[in-house]
Amino acid sequence: MLLIFPPLAKACEPPAGIPRIAGFLRGNGLDCTLWDANIEGQLYLLTLQQSPDDTWSKRAWKHISRNLQALRSSELYLHSDRYQRAVRDLNRALGKSHGDSAISTTLADYQDTGYSPHHSSDLLRAAKEYKKNIFFPLFQKRLPEFLAKQSRNTQWVGISINYLSQALPAFSLVGYLKQEFPEVRIVAGGGLITSWLRSPGWINPFSTLFDKMIAGQGEAPLLKLLGNNTAPLHQAPDYSDLPINNYLAPGLILPYSASSGCYWNRCSFCPEKAEGSSYQKLSSAQVREDLEGLLRSHKTELIHFLDNGVAPSLMKELIRHPPGARWYGFARVTEELKDPHFCNDLRQSGCVLLKLGIESGSQQVLDAMDKGINLELVEGALHNLHRAGIATYVYLLFGTPAETITEARQTLDFIRRNSHAVTYLNLAVFNLPRNSTETASLKIHDFSTGDLGLYSDFHHPEGWDRKSVRKFLSTEFKADPVIRKILQRDSPFFTSNHAALLHTYNQNQDTSQKK
Repeated sequence: MLLIFPPLAKACEPPAGIPRIAGFLRGNGLDCTLWDANIEGQLYLLTLQQSPDDTWSKRAWKHISRNLQALRSSELYLHSDRYQRAVRDLNRALGKSHGDSAISTTLADYQDTGYSPHHSSDLLRAAKEYKKNIFFPLFQKRLPEFLAKQSRNTQWVGISINYLSQALPAFSLVGYLKQEFPEVRIVAGGGLITSWLRSPGWINPFSTLFDKMIAGQGEAPLLKLLGNNTAPLHQAPDYSDLPINNYLAPGLILPYSASSGCYWNRCSFCPEKAEGSSYQKLSSAQVREDLEGLLRSHKTELIHFLDNGVAPSLMKELIRHPPGARWYGFARVTEELKDPHFCNDLRQSGCVLLKLGIESGSQQVLDAMDKGINLELVEGALHNLHRAGIATYVYLLFGTPAETITEARQTLDFIRRNSHAVTYLNLAVFNLPRNSTETASLKIHDFSTGDLGLYSDFHHPEGWDRKSVRKFLSTEFKADPVIRKILQRDSPFFTSNHAALLHTYNQNQDTSQKK
């Protein structure tokens, strides 16, 4: 089986899904091959010869090799201005590489004005018109090479589509496969596929393209699909096929999932809750065994825990048995983080950054969302993490049904008051999942996003609509000098995926200078 991660997504670390499936299949007696077409596709675009007509683009194109090398070196992350310039120049070169004005490519996104990933008709057309896709020359060259290595009688291709930015290139790839290799059977999975399959009233428009679509964890369904009906055994991810040295980071960032779903699973309007995702986790001993084996096999710069929230029980296990590499991930604000000794121990275990979904600085809003946290606990946790040397990437959500501009200003005050302990910020405008049970209490109308849209628009009970929210964010929240300083620290395009690196190297430099 050939497992593909298609363009386009952030390419600073390997994809998580296809190595996880590869380890599982191989450990249970089945062979497979991995192709990260995302990193290869971006590097392919950067080799195309263009003739930029402006000074910025000429500079960006001239220094592609230098900037790629710099992003793979820790030295760059010590100098904010140089880092920002290198990332923006590389992004500029990627955007200009294909010469197609209808297509926008960045280091984190892919859009085409001629096709929308929200419309099944456009995705079907993208598959039919596959030769128009800018990645087609790469698909045409590489796919026959991969398929030639497999048995013609049992060929399966699995495509992991996690983001909207991957949809159009992925469907173009599928269209090429269906035309040139009609005997190949295709299975699709990943986060975006899961969201589609679990949407209310889903009727599959892609039966002519995919032989199978899988929602949620794909390991066991794939094992059965490939003819192995024995009781499966857990296996660690296998990254051995991937070009570890090609990713845009100074060493391997190892993505790892210790659980799926969310152990809290109560927050109103949460997509995980709306999709009915159950919480499943590995034992702490199994996580320790997996990580020990992975770190023996790969020199690892950073472990990226992909869990919706790293469970306190796992944190305690990491404190007792540090994994041997720095790590970061999402966490809920729990009572453990109120203990300064626990936070210090967490830092000693290798934790360098925690991503925290605080959402609001209004207790009324938090209670309405059933977040299960109070602001006193949040402030204590932020203070303790800061004192321990652990960076925080704080996620805020504006425009929820319980919020008005009054509560939004409370959030501004809360962040301003705790700015010393907020290292990075992510600001989002609320989207209402179409299959959320809370839609019954709201007046709903559709976004103009087509039959595959995952969210609905709604009439805010207090008139705090998206336009008003965006105006507040631009004219008040982002304009605040304290907030602006926090926002300026963030990485363009890579955002939280590079934040732990920026924090770690600068923290190490500060420590060295003090000595």
